[in-house]
Amino acid sequence: MQYYIGIDGGGTKTALCVASVENSQLRYLRTSGASWREHGVWKVARNLKEAVVDLIGDEYDSIAGITMGLPCHGESDEGDTALERAIRVEFANIPLYLTNDVEVGWAGSMALSPGINIVAGTGAIAFGKDSNGKTARSGGWSEFFGDEGSCYWMGRKVMELFSKQSDGRMPRDELYSVVRKELGLKDDISFIDLIYTEYVGYRQQVASLQFLAEKAAKAGSVSAKALYAEAVRELLLLVTSIRDKLDFHEMPFSVSYSGGLFKAVDQVMPQFSKGIEGEGGCLSPPRFGPVEGAVLLAFQHFCPDGLVEIQKLMKEKRK
Repeated sequence: MQYYIGIDGGGTKTALCVASVENSQLRYLRTSGASWREHGVWKVARNLKEAVVDLIGDEYDSIAGITMGLPCHGESDEGDTALERAIRVEFANIPLYLTNDVEVGWAGSMALSPGINIVAGTGAIAFGKDSNGKTARSGGWSEFFGDEGSCYWMGRKVMELFSKQSDGRMPRDELYSVVRKELGLKDDISFIDLIYTEYVGYRQQVASLQFLAEKAAKAGSVSAKALYAEAVRELLLLVTSIRDKLDFHEMPFSVSYSGGLFKAVDQVMPQFSKGIEGEGGCLSPPRFGPVEGAVLLAFQHFCPDGLVEIQKLMKEKRK
């Protein structure tokens, strides 16, 4: 029996899936984050090893290949070298394919087919591959100066809009009222202390403020609706920048998506879909998740003859 493992690493959580076409099996596990910038290379490598052992148990020696999609991979020569060294020590003698987590997201959403996948969650990044195997990436620079269109970016914009509406630099609308109510503010100036105490330095917390924009937009807030329109424009730039770098022979080219921003369906999807069509693309719902994408890449690299069967198994499990 041979097993193939896919790992979708994230900043705060990591998903693992072990698959075998011989016994039609898919097993899943979730564990802690896998960012070497946050946790260090050796801690990440050891945590991944422990998670894989927990997932597969006594059948560890039957692992025939692992794909790891890891945050920050490919963004630092020194960091990549150190991380790969640590992982190869922990996973000695096991075939490995290490890549950035954005590729496993694409592999899952597009099921390895040519096209573009865009992720708008805490951060914002896009990845594409054409029929020639050429790849391109756009976005994902850093929340400090980039990630436009992400939930984190939206959260910071919500802070900005509230402060401007509070002191009269912008007309007040429903966003002002929603923020005051949902955050339980006794007065506007207490917003400063709340943000410094509970949000500064916590990416997930800042990103969660996007939900206040959604609630305000549903209540009729002009400023919140304009903010979503701006986010969509930023995400479309990610798509078109990749489209212009690759060669999509079939038109319209496929664009898939994932991430928390797309859960604000009414505010995002109609204008995003229209924008994609205007750029020659076609919006396609994701076929699988990122961790399944990592499994598909594992089969593509280490057991290509099993790709058809594993995709069939994944489709059956999703029903």
